[in-house]
Amino acid sequence: MSRFLRAATLLSALLFASSASADCECGYTVNGTLYTDLSESDFLHMNNVNQSGWLPQKYQTSPEVARGPFGKDASPQQVIFNPLKSRYDWAGEGIHGGDAGVQIIVRAGDPGDGGLIPMGEMATNRTDMLYGTFRAGLKLTGQPGTCGAFFWYLDDTQEIDMEFLSSQFNETSHPVNLVLQSPASLAAGFNAADTDAFQLHQLPFDPSGGFHEYRFDWFEDHIDFYADGVLLRTMSGSGVPSKPGHLMLSQWSNGDPKWSGGPPEQDAIMTVNYVKAYFNSSDTKRQDDWSNRCTNINAPKATCEVPEITAPPQGNVSAKTFFFSQQQNMTVNQTIQGDNPNTETSGAWSIQSSIQAFSTTMVLISFVLIMEWWS
Repeated sequence: MSRFLRAATLLSALLFASSASADCECGYTVNGTLYTDLSESDFLHMNNVNQSGWLPQKYQTSPEVARGPFGKDASPQQVIFNPLKSRYDWAGEGIHGGDAGVQIIVRAGDPGDGGLIPMGEMATNRTDMLYGTFRAGLKLTGQPGTCGAFFWYLDDTQEIDMEFLSSQFNETSHPVNLVLQSPASLAAGFNAADTDAFQLHQLPFDPSGGFHEYRFDWFEDHIDFYADGVLLRTMSGSGVPSKPGHLMLSQWSNGDPKWSGGPPEQDAIMTVNYVKAYFNSSDTKRQDDWSNRCTNINAPKATCEVPEITAPPQGNVSAKTFFFSQQQNMTVNQTIQGDNPNTETSGAWSIQSSIQAFSTTMVLISFVLIMEWWS
């Protein structure tokens, strides 16, 4: 073998080694269904909204628009980031006291005739979520008089809700309201209860007694609702959304005795310790990104199975749920949040790009030195 051929062979091997692919570049699977995109939010270790990929909402609605005796006053002041005191813990008090995570608050007190009740709400920056599996670790309030919700939203006719009415909680009743807002519910005056896209489902635990994972898997023709990994209900039909939207977390009260009740007599806190979304994107740029990075979907580790939880996410053991964004060698072209240096998208992309550029440069320098040595 000539010196040049030996050098070329060595260069090829070095370049192959320096350009090794990351895991999960082709996406994430759940029971064989592939999702191309990821968005993970570890609120237990998140200090402020700038890290989050979420936007606290600011708006006011009148009692007429809110459809109750009182209106709503949503503000960022009612969304409080309360991470754990140590980044190495996964349970315990937050830096401001109380349960760690992001706290979404409805303030106590009678706002007066026609007044507005202070409340908290967050929405994801990304509005391109089209089919996927969406999961949140939540602890609901035990204070009667609010509606806490984890939901996907486009408009009032395309909405997937898991809603918790704290006035429904007692010693024998701990339900979740599973709702698809649709053209039928809009025609019924925003009332899905008389459609086939509503169920009051009793849970085997108290949602205000600890953290649990609530989840919905959205397919083209149906939606599966879960709690702590257990299937609660499958809904299908015309109420299943068909367009992209975004995730939301909310807790509110409008005084309606048929729904939220309230206002609460004490401040009501809903705490979120994580949200995880694995989904397909409607954004053509994101679709192109996926096509460029997924060069061989059958390659080892090109796709990654999303782990299921085996216990409620509470306590230092079970609250340490799995985040792809906190693992090594994960694809960096995703939306990921948290204070782990490996979980900041822009930083991870910059670091990864720098490493790849440095590796390629070193390979080329090595090749030149080899050629000079053999010449």
